[in-house]
Amino acid sequence: MRTEQHFIQRTRLLVEGITLTLFVSVLLTASLSAQDADGKAVFQKRCTGCHALDMDREGPRLRDVIGRRAGTVQTFEYSKAMQGANFTWDAALLDKWLTDTDSVVPGNDMTFRVPKPEERAAIIAYLRTLKP
Repeated sequence: MRTEQHFIQRTRLLVEGITLTLFVSVLLTASLSAQDADGKAVFQKRCTGCHALDMDREGPRLRDVIGRRAGTVQTFEYSKAMQGANFTWDAALLDKWLTDTDSVVPGNDMTFRVPKPEERAAIIAYLRTLKP
């Protein structure tokens, strides 16, 4: 009898643990989806005055910017400073760039900044979700 009660208790704890894990997974997935949506909204608000995802505007297109060598979109005319940039964009560099572009490439043509860290993080997270 004692073994049966022990088995029932362990089974109940296991089921509760699985249920909790599933609940946390659902919340995390919903949270990440909300961040993507927030990132898209922040991107549209802060970036689309000069940039688009799939075509050059005043600034180069930004789809696939993470992992791209700086200054290499063939259809965009970069400043001399950006033409001489010798790095590949990653999240950390984009964060630094959006904070102060001259700290990354002195003399570049982009003077716009995103002062709020949470907005920079949302934009970068959104850019990471985009498919080629």
